[in-house]
Amino acid sequence: MESSAIASMATEMSQARVQQTAELAVLKKAIDIEAAGALQLVQAIPPMPTVSSTGGVAGQVINVAV
Repeated sequence: MESSAIASMATEMSQARVQQTAELAVLKKAIDIEAAGALQLVQAIPPMPTVSSTGGVAGQVINVAV
């Protein structure tokens, strides 16, 4: 193998490594953005009503009449 071919291959491998590093950084940033959006959605869920505010029976009685 000629030295120019070896140098060319080394350059290509280096460029591929840089590209993979950049792609990984973009992927990590996208995952962080998705996680932040999911957290906002979870935090936007209103709290469940307490038993005292619903008369004490909400969620405790099941109507099984057919």
